[in-house]
Formats: sequence, C-alpha cells, structure tokens
Amino acid sequence: MRFCKKGKLSPRYIGPYEALQRVGNVANELKIPQELAFVHPVFHVSMFKKCLGDLASILPGYGLGVDENLSYEEVPIAILDQQVKRLRNKEVSTVKVLLRNHLVEGATWGAEAEMRSRYPPLFSAKGLIFYS
Repeated sequence: MRFCKKGKLSPRYIGPYEALQRVGNVANELKIPQELAFVHPVFHVSMFKKCLGDLASILPGYGLGVDENLSYEEVPIAILDQQVKRLRNKEVSTVKVLLRNHLVEGATWGAEAEMRSRYPPLFSAKGLIFYS
C-alpha cells in the first residue's frame, strides 16, 4: 500500500511529527524518524491534518514495515468473527480479520477460503482461532 488516498486499507495519516521550519509559503519541513529516512522531509500544507484528541487512533510511524518504494504488506494477525452469506446457488464463508497496524474498528471482511490458503497460521486444526 502506498501513502496516498488510493486503496481501501492505505493509512491516510501517520504521525504526529514536529515541524522544523517553513519552506516557502506553502511547505514545511518535518522531523521524521530514522525509519522513514528515505522519505523526503518537506511536505505541502495540504497534506497535513491537525492532531486533535484521541491519540490512540494515531498510527505510529515506526513498526509499519515500510519498504523503500513506500509500500508495505498487510498481514492479518487475528480472526474476530465469522459468517456465512447465502447466495442463490451457494454459500460463501467469510471471516473478519484484524490487520497488523490497524485498530479493531479497521478490521475487514474476507473470504475464508482465500484467507485459509494465504495465511494458514490463523486457522488451527480444530477450526478458527477467535480473539476478543
């Protein structure tokens, strides 16, 4: 996922970071951590969001596992719920998974068969492992 508005699971904002200095009329240089050293530190003011209130909803910049091409892999860490949707001719089993670096409110639904093939450790021999 890239750090932009495209993509359902892309983080919209990370931070907060301290502004070091103003560059021109519409840009600021930020003090970014060493893990994001390959990211240019000057950003346009339209890319900023005022940091208000709930600090628990802010994603930390460290530990995201960001590659040099500004992407990272979404890894599910827990199964929160399961449901079976009935279509006309078949039944589709889906699971609600909690992704690494996301809050519980950001959990997403996916097909159980696909999750089982891509991420076998999420499923035990006896069935699903649910976390609450």
